Amino acid sequence: MGRYLTRRLLQAVLVLWAAYTVSFAVLYLLPGDAVEIMAAGGGEITEVTDEQLDAVRAEYGLDAPLAEQYLDRLGAALTGDLGTSVQTGERVTALIAEQLPATLRLTASAGALALLLGSAVALAGAHTRRPWLRQTLLSLPALGASAPTFWVGLLLIQLVSFRWGLLPAIGDQGWQSLVLPALTLALPTSAVLAQVFAKSLRDAWEEPYVATALAKGASPARVTFRHAARNASLPALTVFGVLVGNLLAGSVVVETVFSRTGVGRVTATSVTVQDIPVVQGLVVLGAVAFVLANLAVDLVYPFLDPRVTTGGAVAR
Repeated sequence: MGRYLTRRLLQAVLVLWAAYTVSFAVLYLLPGDAVEIMAAGGGEITEVTDEQLDAVRAEYGLDAPLAEQYLDRLGAALTGDLGTSVQTGERVTALIAEQLPATLRLTASAGALALLLGSAVALAGAHTRRPWLRQTLLSLPALGASAPTFWVGLLLIQLVSFRWGLLPAIGDQGWQSLVLPALTLALPTSAVLAQVFAKSLRDAWEEPYVATALAKGASPARVTFRHAARNASLPALTVFGVLVGNLLAGSVVVETVFSRTGVGRVTATSVTVQDIPVVQGLVVLGAVAFVLANLAVDLVYPFLDPRVTTGGAVAR
């Protein structure tokens, strides 16, 4: 178990380093001069002199060679210093920490809702004896995965908020304002989970242990929930760990559609004005969320299948 955890932790460190390095390279390959946008405050360049541009470059260390900038920023990031926002002058860590709770509430709610919806659809589709109902339930994930997030959000606002008046359309005041954004963000993730879980359940029902359990007198419901679901959950858990990054990415659209504060809104604004320190800090945040989610999945795996730590089964 110790070697298993050590290997996973080393992989997590490698992912974080790769995310930071790739984001650094991509941000400096973007078209346009980020320094000019910074000096002009994100607006049109009007009366910015070369001396002012040079001052901005010197202030943020952008006049140094690229390799030196990378090493300096990487060293600072290792101490928890992600730099200063060129748009607001705030420390990036403080800016993210201020907006993160709202996004965490949204993504956590959406993740829990996605697990509930995806599992319910897959289990109901696998367990029902009515072919038409099974086909209907198993067709829902494809529909949910194909619907654009912004379109789902606007549709829910139109129906639930404007037409029926059940929940608020915008804002971040109380749990009522969290329902529609969480549902909008959860639907694509739940659709993918339902597809994977349903297929895994069908495969599990073809295994010999299912026939043995049925021959011993176990009911189909008992076999599904006590035996098949446990083994079928392994691929679904792996997919969910990967989709955590999609929840954070989707928060950009959802928070914009529902006019919510959070990391998503900060991301959209920072990308628009090429606020490089903030964008890079947000990329690191997404990588940390991805790593922690997958590490949590890796820790759950041995409890569901002890062969994972002994090499008897391949988790990924």
